[in-house]
Amino acid sequence: MIKKPKWVVEKEQGKKAEARETLWLFGLHAVRDALMNPAREKLTLMVTPNALAKLEEAVSASGIEPQVMDPRKFRPPIDAGSVHQGAVLEVKPLDWGRMADVCIGDAAPRVIMLDRVTDPHNVGAILRSAEVLGASAVIGTRHHSAPETGALAKTASGALERQPYLRIRNLADGIRELQNMGYLVLGLDGEAEITIEAAVEGKRDRAVALVLGAEGPGLREKTRETVDALVRIDAGGAFGSLNVSNAAAIALYATKDHS
Repeated sequence: MIKKPKWVVEKEQGKKAEARETLWLFGLHAVRDALMNPAREKLTLMVTPNALAKLEEAVSASGIEPQVMDPRKFRPPIDAGSVHQGAVLEVKPLDWGRMADVCIGDAAPRVIMLDRVTDPHNVGAILRSAEVLGASAVIGTRHHSAPETGALAKTASGALERQPYLRIRNLADGIRELQNMGYLVLGLDGEAEITIEAAVEGKRDRAVALVLGAEGPGLREKTRETVDALVRIDAGGAFGSLNVSNAAAIALYATKDHS
């Protein structure tokens, strides 16, 4: 019997682990939107009678049989400090497919790429802004970026079910793939010489990807070398740096074609 190479074994083990992976969503907004999402595989719904009354239409549409529980005995398998509002839903992570599948189609698509942004609350807020401002996708990495979690979904307030969120193996390779698709890839850096507006002047009909790093460390050196240009948000005063989710929203708005 031929022994499989170590990398093949690790890849197969990773796929099996992904197949077993589930997460618990919590809170009325996150649970309702997941129930209404036909692409979301739903496994277990635990609710209090009060929450069920508020989710009745979504539960009926989903076809899932809820486990209705006494509020005094409601002990869902989530962090004790999580504000669940009497509703939790066990689901499989969403599969948005390949990057090329979600980064094409619009006349001038906008994409957010995240370099080691690990805080689920930041990523959830970015997904919400991305949906509101019409981004085609939010892209992180499989390692060192926030996975789908209940906390991320609750902060995203339903956007996780509708806004493509992909996690790819290598960010630099992803940047080059977008560049080959015709994207102008801009890395946000508070010390950059040019502003976002200056970088996209006369190019607002181009597809644009905006790369943001974690607060503090910022973009990695490899990322800085791979993007087309480093740009800054034109601030009105020296008050320090913006939260990464706020920076993402401002950058998306700054690159939109407002004509």
